[in-house]
Amino acid sequence: MIRATTTPAASRLQLWLTQTWLTLGAAVLAAGFLQAGAHAAARANFISAHGQKPLALALEPVPPANGIKTLVWQGQDVDGDGAPDFVNPTGQAPRTEDAYGYGAFGASRDGGVRKHEGVDFVAEAGQDVAAPISGYVTKIGAAYADDRNLKFVEVTNPAIGYVARVFYIDPTVVEGDVVRLGQAIGKAHGLQARYPGGMTDHVHLELMGPDQKRMDATAVLTERYVTRFGA
Repeated sequence: MIRATTTPAASRLQLWLTQTWLTLGAAVLAAGFLQAGAHAAARANFISAHGQKPLALALEPVPPANGIKTLVWQGQDVDGDGAPDFVNPTGQAPRTEDAYGYGAFGASRDGGVRKHEGVDFVAEAGQDVAAPISGYVTKIGAAYADDRNLKFVEVTNPAIGYVARVFYIDPTVVEGDVVRLGQAIGKAHGLQARYPGGMTDHVHLELMGPDQKRMDATAVLTERYVTRFGA
């Protein structure tokens, strides 16, 4: 009896199919790797050509917190038009205690005989002094009868019914001028000659409301601190 020495036809077909599928799988896998590599290369080329600025921005460090607290003043809107009607004439805080007392409204004067009728806002001699309200310059006068060097400027705003007098300035306006809120109306005059020995230089603001009575200017000028950050 002679035994068969060759692989039956069915076995040869199965082997051929197996080898063919393995070859095709390897080809597909290789193609996938090549395509992924091509996409990666293309993406890398795009980023290098167009993406440098966004990447730099993304990696830019956050600036350090170097905020500085600054005192600002908010003027009240009394006529309801959405804009403030008052401004701090020097932009600085009220005068605190010195050798001559306090600069707040109602502070004691002359040993308690009278009360302070305005608010003293700290100033540097020679600095610009702003109009605390808009209106007309209705008077320029002397702060003291015996000292013609220390003057005041009076501004009247008939629309809102307020009158402001700013003392201890060298006026740069004249009676009859129309001034806008915050416009410079003079320069602060130093007070050391009149009050030697420790008075803080300032301007004295007297504010009269619609009832013509003197009032505390800080009632319509609110101070607050805001934090400003450097570049």
